[in-house]
Amino acid sequence: MTAPTHATATFPHRHLLGIEGLTAEQISLILDVADGYVEQNKKPNKKTAILSGLTQVNLFFENSTRTRTSFELAGIRLGADVINMSADGSSVKKGETLIDTAMTLNAMHLDALVVRHNASGAVKLLADKVNCSVINAGDGNHEHPTQALLDALAIRRRLGRLEGLVVAICGDILHSRVARSNIHLLNAMGAHVRVVAPPTLLPSQIDRLGCEVHHTMKSGLKDADVVMMLRLQNERMSGQYVPSTREYFYFYGLDYEKLEVAKPHAVIMHPGPMNRGVEIDSEVADDLKRSMILDQVELGVAVRMAVLDLLTRGRRGNAE
Repeated sequence: MTAPTHATATFPHRHLLGIEGLTAEQISLILDVADGYVEQNKKPNKKTAILSGLTQVNLFFENSTRTRTSFELAGIRLGADVINMSADGSSVKKGETLIDTAMTLNAMHLDALVVRHNASGAVKLLADKVNCSVINAGDGNHEHPTQALLDALAIRRRLGRLEGLVVAICGDILHSRVARSNIHLLNAMGAHVRVVAPPTLLPSQIDRLGCEVHHTMKSGLKDADVVMMLRLQNERMSGQYVPSTREYFYFYGLDYEKLEVAKPHAVIMHPGPMNRGVEIDSEVADDLKRSMILDQVELGVAVRMAVLDLLTRGRRGNAE
């Protein structure tokens, strides 16, 4: 079985380190290829052999459930040999530097390296030292490109377009690589982006990224087409950013009362993991008519299949 769509299209980048710098055409290509894999993943036989003989290593220095599992599944469904590595199970735990790790992996002649790291820029450092394609699965507060791509695919499949939509990203913007990648992508695709958060959870000069800044849910969600909630990333916080989770939910937690000012068809998103009762009410999160949270999980595999497919086409010589 071959790639389902755009089988001969070329992607001009060797790595996917972020959304920043990608054109609307390049983003659309990834989404179009991913659309084909969505349909393939619904078939009884979900596998192809287009990455047969290629090796994919998932190198995670931070814990992950959704991203790591979906990258593993994506590689397996494309026929690659997939190896999972974590910092706890590698020589990094023994004091090996990131560059030494890169050189060791490079000597094994990998074809694709998927990396999550707690330091912004660490994935770029690895990409500069290896011969294979590198995919950023999240680096510090910097970017998480495949999450933004799957979010875009979910929106496009549900609402039919990205251009002209009003998207409100709400919550811990300061510590969120998901927010940064989504802002870059949505701006590139012609959407109108708002960020909604207390001042303590907003980066300085956030407006320079091309988004409206709101400090209340009432103004930020008014006439929004998409409401994207983010969790409080307590593991990245040093100090008190909100008075209490109870007060935070009162002002910034998404419930039906706050959602009333959005458009009637507005959809709800969350990259996970969710903190119910902190940034989102359970009833809203489980509303199957408006919530796309499970759609995001499903589409994550297809998007990561598309990225692996496109980045490795040069190595495969377009033989398929």
